[in-house]
Amino acid sequence: MAVDVLLGLQWGDEGKGKIVDVLSAGYDLIARFQGGPNAGHTLEFEGKKFVLNTIPSGIFFDNTMNLIGNGVVIDPITLKKELDKLKDVGHDLLAKKNLMIAKKAHLILPTHQLLDAASEKKMGDGKIGSTLKGIGPTYMDKTGRNGLRIGDITLPDFKERYQKLVDKHTSMLQAMYGEVADFSERETAFFEAVELIKQFPLVDSEHLVNNYIKDGKKVLAEGAQGAMLDIDFGSYPFVTSSNTTAAGACTGLGIAPRQIGDVIGIFKAYCTRVGGGPFPTELDNDLGEELRRIGHEFGATTGRPRRTGWIDLPALKYAIMLNGVTQMVMTKADVLSGFDKIYACTHYNYLGEQIDYMPYDICSVDAVPVLKEIDGWKEDITGITELDQIPEKLQSYIEFLEAELQVPIKWLSVGPDRKQTLVLH
Repeated sequence: MAVDVLLGLQWGDEGKGKIVDVLSAGYDLIARFQGGPNAGHTLEFEGKKFVLNTIPSGIFFDNTMNLIGNGVVIDPITLKKELDKLKDVGHDLLAKKNLMIAKKAHLILPTHQLLDAASEKKMGDGKIGSTLKGIGPTYMDKTGRNGLRIGDITLPDFKERYQKLVDKHTSMLQAMYGEVADFSERETAFFEAVELIKQFPLVDSEHLVNNYIKDGKKVLAEGAQGAMLDIDFGSYPFVTSSNTTAAGACTGLGIAPRQIGDVIGIFKAYCTRVGGGPFPTELDNDLGEELRRIGHEFGATTGRPRRTGWIDLPALKYAIMLNGVTQMVMTKADVLSGFDKIYACTHYNYLGEQIDYMPYDICSVDAVPVLKEIDGWKEDITGITELDQIPEKLQSYIEFLEAELQVPIKWLSVGPDRKQTLVLH
């Protein structure tokens, strides 16, 4: 039995949480493999809406186990808030016993967030557009071999280890930025949250996941952010601090590449981006604002307005290649209902030539999109439940994308609710 991987193919916010929720009942384990509480996975069902930042999106199914993997960075304060909110609405994960946490996952400290904010402030107009959750500094400590991990919270000298790292951070803040903001309240909240985390199963997740595979159980690896924000292959330096591609599922869960089965890639019928960095098809005009309004394009975690634009096929082809995508999900097709014409970027005009791939230097050299005009559809599709109800022009758009991308679109999302999902193949 192989591990299927579900991830985003654009700059994030493609609807990963919803689709994991839709698929979860068919899996024994949902395992989040990278990122931190900068993720915002929105799930809607039975008239209720949930936003998950760290917890995997399979927690609403009693028979599905969930794992926060070793590749994730965890802010105990944020995780406790998530757990408390879920408990308040009847989903007590301690009682349900369907959430486990990898001992090797790294901890986000209050001072990591101070470093994040100070760095962005100093960069001024050249800032990355960080969510200021402390993600980057935590991964820096991880690769710098200074980090603290979930498994450390059970050690008798954890507070001494914590203080050693905090002292390093405060020295850096004073030397580099000339200030250290008061974080005493967050520090108190941090240790309160750590006590809650201790009550969950803290596991050697690499053994756990491989035992699931060995026992023939079904595992779905859940990614955060999107492929175009990958630290190695995204639009660097305007990226996140982890590997958001399928390769990240191997290192983020401790599984061998040969254990990867289907790679399910999710993309919007158009495109969005949060934060700084290149966005070739961006609509920085009234049309872009209309897309933002209709699509409710505001960050689930930060509330920031998302930049909007037409679908970018060179970027999608790049993400498909990197991830070995075997099947796809198109979300937010309903947002395009009512547009007379929609557009797809098929190529870029770049340094005097026309190319159909993502170039290296997209950050400092403009890639001007070459757009193909496509007939839009007028019908409201949010209530459709059968394939023969799909408007002809939407069907043509789906067939055009499948021909261009050479990967089948297996699922079509026509609204935010769990039930608003059609299986096409």
